[in-house]
Amino acid sequence: MKISMLMLAVIALLNACTPKAEKKQEEEIRVENIKTAVLETQEIARKIDFSTTLEPYNKVMVAPTMAGRIDKIHVEVGSKVQANQLLVEMDKTTYLQTKVSFDNLAVDFQRISTLYNSGNIAQQTYDQTKAQYESLKTNVQNLERNTFLRAPFSGVIAAKNYENGELYAGTPILLLVDMANLKAHINIPESYYPSIKEGMNVAITSDVFTDKEFKGIIEIVSPVIDATTHTFQVQIKISNAGGVLRPGMFARIGVDFDKINAKVVPYQAVLKLQGSNERYVYVNNNGVAKRVKVQMGKRYDDKIEILSDELKEGDQLVVVGQARLVDGVKVNVVNE
Repeated sequence: MKISMLMLAVIALLNACTPKAEKKQEEEIRVENIKTAVLETQEIARKIDFSTTLEPYNKVMVAPTMAGRIDKIHVEVGSKVQANQLLVEMDKTTYLQTKVSFDNLAVDFQRISTLYNSGNIAQQTYDQTKAQYESLKTNVQNLERNTFLRAPFSGVIAAKNYENGELYAGTPILLLVDMANLKAHINIPESYYPSIKEGMNVAITSDVFTDKEFKGIIEIVSPVIDATTHTFQVQIKISNAGGVLRPGMFARIGVDFDKINAKVVPYQAVLKLQGSNERYVYVNNNGVAKRVKVQMGKRYDDKIEILSDELKEGDQLVVVGQARLVDGVKVNVVNE
């Protein structure tokens, strides 16, 4: 009876151990097919996109400095104008009257100057006439600028607020904008301040023209850091010779920072440990999967920079099949 009980106990123990033994045996013979890529250090440029709104490089409100009637507006909204082109004529009455007085005084001043040079007129008379001449000349020039309003630069008329014959009452008559060049302002984190220099080239893209990339140059770098946002402002000049871009458009400014040597891998090769923020990759270690903890750096489209002291150039990084792996499982490389 004792022998029978002992045999039953042995059989029960063997039955209990068999599943574990079988599982262990299965793990020992388990082989996962994978694809790998050789880990290399690459020279990359740290590129970051900043969102912004495009602005005209130059814009000016066309208006006189004094009230008056508008005789004629020579342009409409959308008109392309050249520098110094006549845009608006104001009422000329005061200008013409003053111009006549100046022309008469100019004749007198020429006569007095001749007499003064020959010693036939007193210094005081000459000085008084000269002062009157210079004062009236300045007055005429000022009236001319405010009667005949001209374009200070080439551009496009963006707004018109009056019609011919109306009285100018303070609101600008026209808005002139420069379309050949645009500008944009972006705020960059202070950590990048040493890398940003005036004269750096940048790339501009727009959702409106997805197949085009425009060129710009960093023109002004703010000398101060905003104490609240810890950013600094940069002004960018954008060439728009074709007139494709428009002020007010949304755009992205791509800035390439210093080039660095970094380990860059396909983004999907990096896995996340469930329940934590720990990231890791698998490498093929002589036919066995080895899990290596990594830190994530900058992302570049479908690739990402990884940081790890355990990884070195030449390691076989698992890029396909990594989601099925566990540390220590055997692997079979099936690269095509």
